[in-house]
Amino acid sequence: MRRLEYTIGRCQTLIQVFKTFLRKLGNIVPKKKPQYLKDKQAQAEKSSPAVRTPASGESVSKPKQKPRPPAPKLDQGTPGPQPVSQVWTLKEFEVPEIEGRVRFHDFDLPEPVMHAIYDLGFQYCTPIQAEILPSTLKGKDASGRAQTGTGKTAAFIITAITRLLREPSTDKAHKGAPLVLVLAPTRELVMQIGEEARQLAKYADLDIVTVFGGMDFDRQRKQLAQSRSHIVVATPGRLLDFKRQGDVRLDRVQMLVIDEADRMLDMGFIPDVRKIIYATPHKTKRQTMLFSATLTLEVTRLAAQWTTDPITVEIEPQQVAVDTIEQLVYVVTREEKYALLYNIITKKNLERVIVFCNRKDETRRLADLFTRYRIDCAVLSGDVRQRTRISTLNDFKGGKIRILVATDVAGRGIHIEGMDHVINYTLPRDPQDYVHRIGRTGRAGAAGTSISFADEEDSFVIPAIEALLGHKLPCLQPQEEWLAPPPPPPHLKRKSKSIDLAPQGPSGSRRRKRGKRPPRPRGRREREGPVSK
Repeated sequence: MRRLEYTIGRCQTLIQVFKTFLRKLGNIVPKKKPQYLKDKQAQAEKSSPAVRTPASGESVSKPKQKPRPPAPKLDQGTPGPQPVSQVWTLKEFEVPEIEGRVRFHDFDLPEPVMHAIYDLGFQYCTPIQAEILPSTLKGKDASGRAQTGTGKTAAFIITAITRLLREPSTDKAHKGAPLVLVLAPTRELVMQIGEEARQLAKYADLDIVTVFGGMDFDRQRKQLAQSRSHIVVATPGRLLDFKRQGDVRLDRVQMLVIDEADRMLDMGFIPDVRKIIYATPHKTKRQTMLFSATLTLEVTRLAAQWTTDPITVEIEPQQVAVDTIEQLVYVVTREEKYALLYNIITKKNLERVIVFCNRKDETRRLADLFTRYRIDCAVLSGDVRQRTRISTLNDFKGGKIRILVATDVAGRGIHIEGMDHVINYTLPRDPQDYVHRIGRTGRAGAAGTSISFADEEDSFVIPAIEALLGHKLPCLQPQEEWLAPPPPPPHLKRKSKSIDLAPQGPSGSRRRKRGKRPPRPRGRREREGPVSK
């Protein structure tokens, strides 16, 4: 039986092969028309009129076609509207002369720089800009005492851009070899300087690169490799990392800026700064500017080592603190602090506030309390990752975050327009940090308010702060309504709480709570009773 099935299968295979062969053969040999098709074609030819076939050599005349009407001519006498290219000129930036005020027009700055200043809305120089720009624009070195918010950043950035535009490098810009190098102690300050440099170099063909720790190392290396690096703003540690690996060359630096030198000393960055400076050209072949909030003996020695016959500009810290910022000190106990903070923010309806603390655990605790009251709040401390810091600052600037709780190190370099209030939840131990804190508001001559809480531990710092400022601080007892305990925080709805907090299984359904196990199904013996033997 198996042999018969095998034989039948072989025959079917041969038949399929033969059919395929015939199909291919039919495609090669043309098929003859059947007789009925021939008869049908002959009948059609007899019924149709005869068509004359031209003889050989006779030309065939084509039927005449009617000429097409000419296309209508377009009216070219009235041209359409053409785009008008608007070129900005210095005539659009007119600032009246005022006695005792210095205009940016008085320095004969390049037009791209003046255009950027016009866009930023600047008209008159701040005191430090008016004193330092006449010398730095001529290539002289400078050392200045000025805290943040006085306009010193714009002073050295305007000098750097003007120098690069007026004295372009003879050879092509090398990648990873900056012409202007700015050193700053913190990441936030580096980002602030870089952002201000990009705004002032908006109409100049210059590349600005920021280099700091806490971000992707390879990504910053790629930026250095792809850009011409006219201006590099960096923290000392990360810049040395790139220098050791050969990604940065410092032998072409024409201008060196060291910002917040006193903070560099406090944070132990001076050895790294020395290594960086030794890799740059000699101080007689570069322009150097050094800025510090305080010109201590150590800072003065550093300025003498790194600069050549610098001009010294001093802006007193109390000018900003006294003239533009209202300072209040509330004497409270430690237990009354949070109630006072909550009532000040809610009853005064403060929209953008920075609350400073001395410890990182305090920042987290305050942020948790504000979050329970559904107040948009974020933390800015040394434990926060750099990407989170950047997004937090952007949200705070954009108004998405109402309260920013920060420490001193993280708070340095925060530059936000339109911030009216700074609250010191705990007073700093260093009086100079107090000046930096309140400098977050009242920037560049704007009005602001600083509120400080002084409890049993913080009160002893007030005399040192008053000695630095040169006047007494108003110490007040808060009203009883300001010390009223906050209402209970709003609770989450039960439904949303169970959805958010209940663990999810692989199928997406919530896990059953303990103690509510369904009854076990009874067996056959339990349902039918005992079986009789």
